[in-house]
Amino acid sequence: MSSASEVHVLGGGLAGSEAAWALLKAGFPVVLHERRPLKGDGAHETGLLGELVCSNSLKGERLDNACGLLKEEMRALGSLTMEAASFARVPAGNALAVDRNQFAGFITERLLSTPGFRLAREEVSSIPEGEPWILATGPLTDGPLLSWLESLLGQESLHFYDASAPIVRKDSIDMGVCYYKSRFGQGDDSYINCPFTKEEYFRFVQELVSARRVIDHGGKGEYFEGCLPIEVMAARDVETLRHGPLKPFGLRREEGHRPYAVAQLRQDDALGELYNLVGFQTNLAFPEQRRVFSLIPGLGKAEFVRYGLMHRNSYLEAGKHLSPDLSFRAMPSLSLAGQLSGVEGYVESAATGILAGRYLARRLKGLPFHPVPERTMLGALLSYILFPREGRLEPMNANWGLLGVHKEGREKASAESLSLLKDYLREEEW
Repeated sequence: MSSASEVHVLGGGLAGSEAAWALLKAGFPVVLHERRPLKGDGAHETGLLGELVCSNSLKGERLDNACGLLKEEMRALGSLTMEAASFARVPAGNALAVDRNQFAGFITERLLSTPGFRLAREEVSSIPEGEPWILATGPLTDGPLLSWLESLLGQESLHFYDASAPIVRKDSIDMGVCYYKSRFGQGDDSYINCPFTKEEYFRFVQELVSARRVIDHGGKGEYFEGCLPIEVMAARDVETLRHGPLKPFGLRREEGHRPYAVAQLRQDDALGELYNLVGFQTNLAFPEQRRVFSLIPGLGKAEFVRYGLMHRNSYLEAGKHLSPDLSFRAMPSLSLAGQLSGVEGYVESAATGILAGRYLARRLKGLPFHPVPERTMLGALLSYILFPREGRLEPMNANWGLLGVHKEGREKASAESLSLLKDYLREEEW
């Protein structure tokens, strides 16, 4: 039996782990409920907390990048995700990429070794009213729990389809064809590049768009524009990939070398034995992935250790159902964190977990609501999901448009954001 002082977090992804960490640091014992590995979800492969499903990249690191600013804000808020990323970092140019197992292992060990933390490996199909809970089951929420949630809200959840990219063994890549280089001289030649001739590119696109796909999940074809399956992009126009994930610009091997297109692979583990195909999220059947992606120059004999997968992502209309402190209007003892709230991306999901934990801790301590400043990236992201414009709510990544900032104003906006957050933390009562 749980003690009356325990706080419950449902879901062991990034958002749930961050929410639990924030509550533990605020002095509350936490029970984190996670159904993996007792019950799989078709996307995760382990029972580790904070496991990354799609890419191993947490996107841009610099402060002129919107997600880079969000990560710096999270560090100021004491993010466990950022600690884990620092520990498990692998080379990726200007991006922050990690060894998946080291990253999730770090998060799991930190939580399990913290006094007051308890991990309950079980499936939860409904949440009792009156007890403090944070729902952080993520976009793969399904079954009885999703039915219970939709019944509570009196509305079906929204959804889109997301996909992950394949991973290959480095020693199966033909380095006589491929070469190391980061785009535009980012300081480290950390990506493996596979250069296409014009003929090779057109043949690849032709085979890609005609390849057999897995049966569509629901048949409606709703995708998140920031993570489109590569075959969907290719079907729009034969040149689309050359101006997207296969753009060759800044990736010449040497002076005079002019590839027509370039596929990039990013290191996926600390030992450098595994590489993922950057931007190659896909819904192709497994045999078709092996056949079509082997047409990429240098990958003719590639050994695939993981194929790409597609999965349905659910999310809610947060503006209709949540209060500004991320609690449900229909059940104030329950808060929401992560991608179910309508944010999209690893970092964005983790960031909402931090705030859900901090906001709940304040309520439990009897302190007034203290919202994060709206002129921070995190504050602007929350404002987007909580106070949406008319029309269907679309999932949202961190981006400068949320702050109304143009390219020339990014440096000033980053400095202002971090200054506001510093003042916010200085004023906070605990």
